[in-house]
Amino acid sequence: MALAIFDLDNTLLGGDSDYLWGRYLAENSIVDPQSYHDTNLAFYHDYQSGQLDINAFLQFVFEPLAKNSMQDLLNWRADYLQQKILPIILPKGRDLIEHHRQQGDILLIITATNSFLTTPIAELLGIDNLIATDPEMIDGRYTGQVLGVPSFQHGKVVRLKHWLSEHQHDLQGSYFYSDSHNDLPLLEQVDTPIAVDPDDKLAEVARQRDWKILSLRE
Repeated sequence: MALAIFDLDNTLLGGDSDYLWGRYLAENSIVDPQSYHDTNLAFYHDYQSGQLDINAFLQFVFEPLAKNSMQDLLNWRADYLQQKILPIILPKGRDLIEHHRQQGDILLIITATNSFLTTPIAELLGIDNLIATDPEMIDGRYTGQVLGVPSFQHGKVVRLKHWLSEHQHDLQGSYFYSDSHNDLPLLEQVDTPIAVDPDDKLAEVARQRDWKILSLRE
């Protein structure tokens, strides 16, 4: 069985789940609306340009997790999924997942977005295997710190290698679908890299290397 790996944000989703969580928190005044929105937007632009300081970003996004009770977080997350995520799940993304499922491939989402947000999104997409950035939890509360290696840029390669070792699997026949040049380190590892509605930098690399370019939005 081959491994079919999917990026999440702007690949299977028609938007960025991390950014939209920040929007949700600001819109509902769970955080200071203007300052949080401005910082969230600045980090998102840094991500798009390939200049994101992942440690500074994680400190920013994990702060609301650490400051609020788990029950409040779960209630907000359920509302956020309904308001922000369900409307942007791409039908062609679901079709692509089903295509690989019918082929008998092993399905895996790998995302820089944290596991608190992405675990239920993976469930909505019917994918059991998830590698995400993990927020540290002690005694039932988030600490505001990251646990282990963030699954961002080369960190996705590190985390995937660990997952492969744990599951006694390899990358023979593997696919990876992504929209972002930030995922080039992992795209270069798989047998079939596929650029999905790619940003300009990834589109250029894909054309140069004769990688398949696919749209799930058209």
